[in-house]
Amino acid sequence: MTLDDLKASLADDTPPAGLSDEVRALWTQAHGDWDAAHVIVQGLSSTEAEWVHAHLHREEGDLENAAYWYRRAQRPVSQVPLTQEWNEIATALLAE
Repeated sequence: MTLDDLKASLADDTPPAGLSDEVRALWTQAHGDWDAAHVIVQGLSSTEAEWVHAHLHREEGDLENAAYWYRRAQRPVSQVPLTQEWNEIATALLAE
């Protein structure tokens, strides 16, 4: 799946089959359900999930909590626009 495919799927009611939990969390967030996306990543322990978790808290405006999750993900705190970061995360995770 490509980034464009993932974005196109946001018009659907459910995420595409076969997504990793981390990408499913990104899809859920972009589909407008931050809380459900947060529940997904809270149950995961991968560095990829921690990166998504950081992004979610950054979107929420809880920058201190976001910084904690960026550290856990071993990533610098993002300074790019949220949409750009979402694209970067999704692209990286889809390439795995």
